[in-house]
Amino acid sequence: MPSLNDYRGQTPAWCPGCGNFPILKAFKDAMVELSIEPHQLTIVSGIGQAGKFPHYLKCNTFNGLHGRTLPVATAIRLANHEMLTIAVAGDGDCYGEGGNHLIHAIRRNINVKLFVHDNQIYGLTKGQASPTSMEGMITKNQPFGVFAEQFNPMALAVALDCSFAARGFAGDTEHLKGLIKEAVNHKGFTLVDILQPCVIFNKINTYEWYRQRVYHIEPEYNPEDRTEAFKKALEWGERIPIGVIYKNNRQIYEERLPIIKEAPLIKQSFDISKISQTLKEFF
Repeated sequence: MPSLNDYRGQTPAWCPGCGNFPILKAFKDAMVELSIEPHQLTIVSGIGQAGKFPHYLKCNTFNGLHGRTLPVATAIRLANHEMLTIAVAGDGDCYGEGGNHLIHAIRRNINVKLFVHDNQIYGLTKGQASPTSMEGMITKNQPFGVFAEQFNPMALAVALDCSFAARGFAGDTEHLKGLIKEAVNHKGFTLVDILQPCVIFNKINTYEWYRQRVYHIEPEYNPEDRTEAFKKALEWGERIPIGVIYKNNRQIYEERLPIIKEAPLIKQSFDISKISQTLKEFF
């Protein structure tokens, strides 16, 4: 049985009050309660404050390029589909630079767990607007306000028939911990968008702003009803739902590949002669 101490990594360098701290706590608590040992998972991250997340944990880690968490996570799953593979990204990292990879990861339904730290701003690069910044938000780079329509990751996920789409809030760690556990246990691609205040560069979407608006999705709500899920995904403004918005039981990508049906690639024998014969066909 793992303990919280088993997951202790480097000392975080986030700003005091950053929403990443409660996300880190909820994640570690979830892993311990699920009895997952640090060596049993790999976290892939990109660039940004969220990209530092695995540095502050003890586990297998791949820290890659901006927006490129999902290609690496996909490769890890295809090489070893017995490994719990988690992707961590920020809203700019995932919905901006990595938006195309998100679309196709959902479409393929690779069994990767994606947690997006959504602070509605670029925190690492000092406060320019991200895809989830609200229209009209004034930043250093947008002195006349944001002109583009605010990106809605939950609506996109439902539209693409994402296997599991949920929204959490960094200010409600107990609820967030439950979402993380449910996402890890779900078989299929999971997207958990986590509303995360940035106390330095986003003075609009504060802890208090969220607390006045977020509400737990009703117990009688059916997340498998895609039509109702789309309606729920469109809610934003005075009331913002948190919880599982949509889920289904689509077959995962790994199960469609006969080459890894019997065993992961890393456990299969390797015959160099077959590669030599293939290479000769190109000469």
